[in-house]
Amino acid sequence: MTATNLSAIKLHNTALLLIDIQNDYFPGGAMELHQSEQAAAKAASVLRGFRRAGLPVIHVQHEMVGDRGFFLPGTEGQKIHASVTPEADETVVVKNYPSSFLRTELDQLLQKQGIKHLVIVGMMTHMCVNTTVRAAAEHGYGVTLIGDATATRNLVLDGESVPAEQVQKAMLASVIGFFAEVTTADGFLQQHNLI
Repeated sequence: MTATNLSAIKLHNTALLLIDIQNDYFPGGAMELHQSEQAAAKAASVLRGFRRAGLPVIHVQHEMVGDRGFFLPGTEGQKIHASVTPEADETVVVKNYPSSFLRTELDQLLQKQGIKHLVIVGMMTHMCVNTTVRAAAEHGYGVTLIGDATATRNLVLDGESVPAEQVQKAMLASVIGFFAEVTTADGFLQQHNLI
């Protein structure tokens, strides 16, 4: 039995969920994130592993409701980034809220495919990724969050800047345990023979 077949067995009933890896989050975009290119490269490596193993892949694409300055419908910034361009047989779920489950068909799609576990990558760590991880757990899914395949930005609290590095660590730490297992792209790929 090949390593790919073994990995598919280990990841039975598992899907990869790529959240909002869209152009506006990259250099030159309307909402550039800290180290978005590095995070996208890690997400792309996980995506390649899932594709090689023939495992389910679902892309989530945010479409902004109202003019908040980014992810505006029909703009270049709203398009999924070239590093993780969906293939013809991969599902794209469009959402309008931080949770990938809220008012979308995601839960129904997962149930139809018999998915029990989600491997999550994407952006922004503190917003749509964190919200979706928690929602997934509340819907009964097991979750593995690939920490270095996510990205965030500096935030502000009471006039004081909170650096993106601190936001990232806090958001990843906040879901460990009840909501998700947190690991790295390389660690996950090696664990499941997907390299």
